Amino acid sequence: MYVNQTNGYPTVIDVPREGTAPLLAKVLGITALGFFITAFGVFTAPSWSMLPGFIAVLVLVFMINRARNKSESTALGLFLALTYFMGWEIAQIISMYVRAFGAQLVLNAALTTGLGMTAMGCVAYLFSINYRKVSGIAGAALLALILVGIVSMFFHFLSPTLYSWIALAIFTALTVADFARIRAGGDGMGAVSLALGIYLDAINIFMIILQLFGGSRRRD
Repeated sequence: MYVNQTNGYPTVIDVPREGTAPLLAKVLGITALGFFITAFGVFTAPSWSMLPGFIAVLVLVFMINRARNKSESTALGLFLALTYFMGWEIAQIISMYVRAFGAQLVLNAALTTGLGMTAMGCVAYLFSINYRKVSGIAGAALLALILVGIVSMFFHFLSPTLYSWIALAIFTALTVADFARIRAGGDGMGAVSLALGIYLDAINIFMIILQLFGGSRRRD
């Protein structure tokens, strides 16, 4: 095990892959179950579900962060509840795209997201990545993008398409960092917390790709 410290970002970057394979399998299993539950949440969501879903997701993220160091089973239950209410949060957006462009566009966005997540996982496992540094830079960039987006709402200097592409690049970096954290042994985090990071990355990437695909169809 080799510990590297670069520019103030200490991180384990050389853990044998076979040593983290069980952790990766557990994280991916939890994440996959979460996606199935999200699909069920989308299917069962009432027409007024977006705001309650959004509030529930925020509360559950906070609760998971509080519970993860006390009880992994409690954290898992909270995570699965979060994935259901995430379905509520995004259901109306997905329904809007289905009505406007058909279900195939949503399916293509989901498939593209899945393939992209697979590719990012491979990159993280093939190369030694300083995940703390990448995550820190990408997190700062995301905060800056949100602030720029708010300002742009009033001055209209940033197109929605450009905003989406920049957001996609940022979440790509965050996803690679989250996979690299698993590759490095988890950085002291449990499987549920790691799965939560991967799950939220994938949801955000899916919504961005859905917007990009929808925008492309509108221009056509």
